[in-house]
Amino acid sequence: MDNNKKILYFGGQKSGKSLLAEKKACELSQHKKPFYIATYDNRFGDEEMIKRVHKHQNQRLDKFITLEETKELSKVIKEDESYLIDCISMWILNRLDDNEDILLEELEKISKIKANIVFVLNDVNSGVIPMDKISRKYIDLSGVIGQKLASFCDEVYEVKLGLPQRLK
Repeated sequence: MDNNKKILYFGGQKSGKSLLAEKKACELSQHKKPFYIATYDNRFGDEEMIKRVHKHQNQRLDKFITLEETKELSKVIKEDESYLIDCISMWILNRLDDNEDILLEELEKISKIKANIVFVLNDVNSGVIPMDKISRKYIDLSGVIGQKLASFCDEVYEVKLGLPQRLK
């Protein structure tokens, strides 16, 4: 079994990327349960996001072993396992106070781990440039992080309406 596949699914909100990524992570793990790295941090007390989290939990049922890690993803990823990181967009939000280079270094570490890793990223870069500084930073980081992920991933899929389009 090839234990070193890196795959990226990106698309807009509710595009179907998480479901496709879950299926891919299960395929890659073969007979072992893959790990689901949940990155959401509820420090804002957002009830709508809690509902989304519950929907994702119900969707994946017991197909995954869930790990919650909001910042240092590389510390929970072990070699010869399969992982789904859902999602990188929340990880970026959690690390918004960090320098871009620190986030890129974390991704570089992850890229070198011999494990199957499926990444999920929201595509937020198709709109106008936001007027406020924090939103601009988030959008810019999402673009830079997306490029970094695409550079080392073996496969990259853009998802629209539940349909994956392979770009790489």
